[in-house]
Amino acid sequence: MSRIVEDREASSDPALYQITEVNTGIGVWSVAGLSKILQGLPWHQDERYLTDAVEALVAQGKRVDVYTAPDAARVMGVNTRRDLSQAEAYLRELTLNRLFDEGVTIVDPNSTYVDIDVEVGQDTVIYPMTFLRGHTKIGRECHIGPMTSIVSSRLGDGVRVDRSVVELSQLASRSSVGPFSHLRPGTSLDHNVKIGNFVELKNTRVGTGTKAGHHSYLGDATIGGGVNIGAGTVIVNYDGKAKHPTFIGDGAFVGCNANLVAPVEIGSGAYVAAGSTITQNVPPDSLGIARARQENKAQWASSRRKS
Repeated sequence: MSRIVEDREASSDPALYQITEVNTGIGVWSVAGLSKILQGLPWHQDERYLTDAVEALVAQGKRVDVYTAPDAARVMGVNTRRDLSQAEAYLRELTLNRLFDEGVTIVDPNSTYVDIDVEVGQDTVIYPMTFLRGHTKIGRECHIGPMTSIVSSRLGDGVRVDRSVVELSQLASRSSVGPFSHLRPGTSLDHNVKIGNFVELKNTRVGTGTKAGHHSYLGDATIGGGVNIGAGTVIVNYDGKAKHPTFIGDGAFVGCNANLVAPVEIGSGAYVAAGSTITQNVPPDSLGIARARQENKAQWASSRRKS
């Protein structure tokens, strides 16, 4: 290469347009040598061209090397939102091709978005409308999606996440999430944990084999292994000023529609009766009941209708 000519300066010489190589704008310079040349560069209307330094260096017998990119798309210029979209699409294609080569099944590449730093194990299946972001690492033989977003999280082997969001969390092997659940930052699931539909967890550790199948909120909690969390369970962890912890021991059973008002501890093997609002610790192997006693008033409804 002897020089670089700007497009508007090349219009007077049609022969220049026969050259098929273009400058990408990427360069590595020796600062010491470059500083001596810059002041001597010619003016083009109201500006100097850094690219003119190449011709000046060649004229002085200095070394100028050229690197030819193997694929023009790798050095495409990004000047508009459209250019940015095209560059992202190209990078996404490279990333998905890498996953294909590593033995990952991607059902619909056109609707799958994977960041370049994401790692996915062999024989994992990624279903449509899935987003894998940040520094996510997924193990082997997992099923991810459809309609799932995982952000900077670590998943073990054999994990299933269906139509859910997982953020800054860790899921051990054979655990499952969803559909329609949300694991917020700080969540950790041990092996064989089942998080069902419409369950939200935040800053919570869940032990091996525990199940939370339906419509629950579990926040700032440490939950042991083999625990059953009934539908509609809410950990009341915020008092308006501070968050408080909840501890649930191994093998505990929390009935449906229970409120656990933190700070509180449910002992190992203890039961919480359905419909209870628990404000005091429940000792191990005990039954906690905190609900009003039912009273039936005979014929009350018919009397009201008549009146």
